[in-house]
Amino acid sequence: MAVVTPLLLALLLGIIEYGWVFSIKQALVTAAREGARTAALPGTSDQAIRDRIAEVLTPLGLTTYNVQLTRATPLNPIETVRITIPYADVTLVGSFFGPTNWDLGSRCSMRKEAAAGP
Repeated sequence: MAVVTPLLLALLLGIIEYGWVFSIKQALVTAAREGARTAALPGTSDQAIRDRIAEVLTPLGLTTYNVQLTRATPLNPIETVRITIPYADVTLVGSFFGPTNWDLGSRCSMRKEAAAGP
């Protein structure tokens, strides 16, 4: 029992951590998609995009994320939203399973139809 218990606890912590990080990753994907959908609308401001992203991420308690917007131009009518968050800010077990000096992120691009040429 003394040999098996630590292994089972480590396995249990790993399963919980994986599930939590997977949930955060899916939230980042959803937030990037919602931000890109908002950006693709005519006349949308950067603040409106950031507000929509916050609506998705705030219920999970995520506030330290970074948003990078690439706005559409007449020559490139693609709106791109990239969201990253430090792994150290979302991990439940700290550095128990290894280094935490990397980022989780997601990116979504959508065409802004109003920005397209004739």
